Amino acid sequence: MEDELWGRVGKLRTWLDDQADEVPVADVRLLRILKIGEEFGEASEAVHGALGANPRKGRSHTWGDVESELADVIVTAMVALDTISGDGRAVLAERLRYLVERVGLEKHAEVG
Repeated sequence: MEDELWGRVGKLRTWLDDQADEVPVADVRLLRILKIGEEFGEASEAVHGALGANPRKGRSHTWGDVESELADVIVTAMVALDTISGDGRAVLAERLRYLVERVGLEKHAEVG
């Protein structure tokens, strides 16, 4: 599943790279990170809508909408990570390993 997941992330990244106007690499990196903020905003809007928190709009979203928006945040972050690192899969795997170890759910295996 991981290969399929990161393969699709790579396809999205390549498609974005191919569709983008010619801009400096630094700008591409910045824009991909800013896109995460945009997607987070959409997830936030969906939560407000699912809770009916805005009296003017009422219940404008479902929890299924929230799930979809959260998935968009994750995918967007994966594309940004892959863009910046060149190997998002390895960076994410190492970071996740570190976070799980940090809270004591796994112990670091000593080498040697």
